[in-house]
Amino acid sequence: MSMSAVLCVLRGAGRQQLSASTIATRQATGSGSHVLRIDGYTQVSKLVGKGKRIRSETICVGGLDWRISCYPNGYSWKYEGSHISLFIEHESHRDTEEKALIKVEASILDQAGMPCYTRTIPEICAYSYMYRPFSGGIGWNGFISHKDLDEEKHLKDDCLTILCDLSVVTEECKEVALPPEPTVWAPAPWPSDFHGQLVEAIWNKEKPDVTIEVGGETFVAHRWMLEARSPVLKEDLSLTSDLRVNDMDAEVFKTLLQFIYTDSPPLVEAATRAEKLIVAADRYRLDKLKLVCEEALCRHVGMDSVVATLVLAERHSCPVLREACMRFLSSPGNLEAVVASDGFELLKTGCPSAFLELVVKNVMRQDE
Repeated sequence: MSMSAVLCVLRGAGRQQLSASTIATRQATGSGSHVLRIDGYTQVSKLVGKGKRIRSETICVGGLDWRISCYPNGYSWKYEGSHISLFIEHESHRDTEEKALIKVEASILDQAGMPCYTRTIPEICAYSYMYRPFSGGIGWNGFISHKDLDEEKHLKDDCLTILCDLSVVTEECKEVALPPEPTVWAPAPWPSDFHGQLVEAIWNKEKPDVTIEVGGETFVAHRWMLEARSPVLKEDLSLTSDLRVNDMDAEVFKTLLQFIYTDSPPLVEAATRAEKLIVAADRYRLDKLKLVCEEALCRHVGMDSVVATLVLAERHSCPVLREACMRFLSSPGNLEAVVASDGFELLKTGCPSAFLELVVKNVMRQDE
């Protein structure tokens, strides 16, 4: 009896909220199929948040155990809230050095049980580093977009049915061509203006294992290097290898990466760049870089910028920069000029302790 017939009989007996998971072996050795059915898909997709998965039961194919993991609201940041992500994940507790070739085909079935949308990954090495960067599985971050899901074609009666065909050959892994699948991660090129023998040695010896999206650009890096240099990045990377940094320019983060890898502070000339780097260095607790930028910004302290710079120094704990601003404001006539300008309110609200200190110094000077 077909699965459709079985489900029909069970529903007729009163089981309306019914799902099914089926394993059907094929004649070809090392091949198998699995049907993953999600009833009440609309409600399930609301309950299962972004980056969260639902999984099939264990599938045994090619002498190895596998599971299908479905992320109704996407796995990685690029696809969260806009796509379904789908992966075949290895479950066997066996030596991961064992090589297995795997071919995956996943199809959404229509009401008649026929494939109406299919994605395929050609034969690849199941243990290839390149094919398990995020979830530990082989598949698609963007299996199908939410906008392409058709209620009549793919979600009839609010049910999503996915058929996965899996072929596994357990043998020594051979060289295979990478398929043009956008969800298979490949390292982006390291910025060409990053120089130094240490950087080159690290890059030539080890593959990067972290991706960082900043300001519309994607960078790659080595986890151990980021964790060793920044306690904040170490904490951020404790849960993921796919970071997204908000409220920062790509060029600023690129400068941070260059400093992290080379320990060589950049040449900072423009005040605006120094300000952005101070904020970024403070955010990731790169104290040496922050100090260099403080000293660079000290050269730009003037009547038009001193109050805003002092606020920046107070907010991001920059003692060198704060001292430079305080010396400028302590000069005869400078504090009075600031008080008479639009910077007075910002000085009072943004730097109350510094303002009080300046007033006291000014009163003492007058008394003398």
